[in-house]
Amino acid sequence: MAKGTISTGRIAENRKARHEYQIEEKIEAGLILQGSEVKSLRSGRASIAESYAGEDNGRLVLFNANIPIYEPARVNHEPKRPRELLVKVRDRNRMLGLIRREGMTLVPLAMYFNDRGVAKIQIGLAKGRKKQDKRQADKDRTWSRDKARLLRSRNS
Repeated sequence: MAKGTISTGRIAENRKARHEYQIEEKIEAGLILQGSEVKSLRSGRASIAESYAGEDNGRLVLFNANIPIYEPARVNHEPKRPRELLVKVRDRNRMLGLIRREGMTLVPLAMYFNDRGVAKIQIGLAKGRKKQDKRQADKDRTWSRDKARLLRSRNS
């Protein structure tokens, strides 16, 4: 591997997703990528902050994910093109059904390279949170953090 490249590990993370949505289930999906996109990902440049997954002609597709162009490549890709996701047929049908019927959303949580060096994306099946729910989640998280600090200091 060349210096400054990522062979395994996180490429991009969507931190706001856990705040904006209640994540019900997580699913790992593969991505259909072009060569210049993989090279760009290996250099650690990608953004999934404003992206989402949805249906396109019966396929599961990742929309609005930004993988910047790779300058040294002869033939480059479009940075925000829709990318097809690879999941099992049963999982795909179940997710599409939940999206259509129950108003759930597919939110990308993280993009990474697995142990074998294959680009994967973690998709969360989520419901949107209201403002009050977001506040309550923040209070619960703060309280659990403070409680852990108190218990640690008491045991010391």
